[in-house]
Parts: sequence; structure tokens; C-alpha cells
Amino acid sequence: QVQVAESGGGLVQAGGSLRLSCVFSGQNFSSSVMGWFRQAPGKEREFVAAIRWSALTTVYADSVKDRFTISRDNTKNSVHLQMDNLRPGDTAVYYCGAGAIDLSRRPNSYGYWGQGTQVTVSS
Repeated sequence: QVQVAESGGGLVQAGGSLRLSCVFSGQNFSSSVMGWFRQAPGKEREFVAAIRWSALTTVYADSVKDRFTISRDNTKNSVHLQMDNLRPGDTAVYYCGAGAIDLSRRPNSYGYWGQGTQVTVSS
């Protein structure tokens, strides 16, 4: 049974930084794509970033490019999201996902999810 421990959310002022982390256990995801998505109230879950198993290829949503950085540690079955220069529009529940085959921006490409962590950015 796969278990996911997600952490790092919180309240921050605009321009601040947060680092989100997800650790997966129960299955080895070192060969699959991992990603981050977010969901604001009343909106659909949207793609944020994804990273290949080799960590050599990443993709970002245009809205977070040059502000967010995704990384992974295959030895720890973990994925991270460093978020800098945060804006109020980044406020959402953030979810990590794993199990995708390619760098997909579609939530249904990911078979395993974290429980979500709230990120709130005040102006």
C-alpha cells in the first residue's frame, strides 16, 4: 500500500518563499514522473510542474516559470517544490503526484497523490 507524506505549506506574505516536500513509501517511484498540482477554491486542479525520473528534464506552468523549482531525490522516493517570489494568486491547496509515464500536465496521468497542503499568500 502506497503512503504519501506531504509537508511544507503555510501562510506567507507576497514575495516570500516556501518549500513543499512529498515522501512516498510502499512502492519505488524512481522510474516514474513526479509532479505538483494545485487547486484553488471553486477551480479545477491545475498543473504546476513535473520532473522525469532522471531529474534532467522538467516542465512548468507558465504562471510559475522562473519562480518555482521542482526537484527529486530518488534515493528517498521524494519530490520537492521550492516556491519563491510568491503571489496572492498562488494561494491554493498543493498536491504532489507520482506514477505518470511522461511529463503530463493532466491530473489523471498520475496514479498516486499526496493529501494536499495549504499554501496561503497574503498581499
